[in-house]
Amino acid sequence: MSRYRPPSAPKTPLITPEGYQTLADELDYLWRVKRPEVTRSVSEAAAQGDRSENAEYIYGKKLLREIDRRVRFLEKRLPELRVVREKPSDPSRIFFGAIVELEDLDTGEELQLRIVGPDEIDPKRNWISIDAPMARALLKKTIDDEVPVERPAGKAVFLVVDVRYGENQEKA
Repeated sequence: MSRYRPPSAPKTPLITPEGYQTLADELDYLWRVKRPEVTRSVSEAAAQGDRSENAEYIYGKKLLREIDRRVRFLEKRLPELRVVREKPSDPSRIFFGAIVELEDLDTGEELQLRIVGPDEIDPKRNWISIDAPMARALLKKTIDDEVPVERPAGKAVFLVVDVRYGENQEKA
């Protein structure tokens, strides 16, 4: 049995300014604060003697590997990203960065989503990736458009109720 995994599809390199700043802050924190702390604790644990049975040393080394992995990822990913600062020329249509209010035509349930880059998705805030099937279906739609979406739970049809850009923007 092989350990080979086919490469994943490349992620869209778009990101909001807030998302970029969050990733840059995380990289800075890991590199300047967290890694030196963990390195110091690993050094102290190593000085205690037998490393094979030293839980602090073993855990610290594992944590250090995880930090290094994340730092490598961020150092590689940040230069690839393209920060989208400008609003689209037609703010009544759905594009990257849009906050969209939808109504499920089957259940009448209202849903608010924000279309963001794959590096900043947040299910708690209903931020979805521009690569997600729902976002792909919504792109270029406008208010009062009906949007059929194939979901894991089955096909659903949504009505676009509102489109706006930015966290505190007025409705279009």
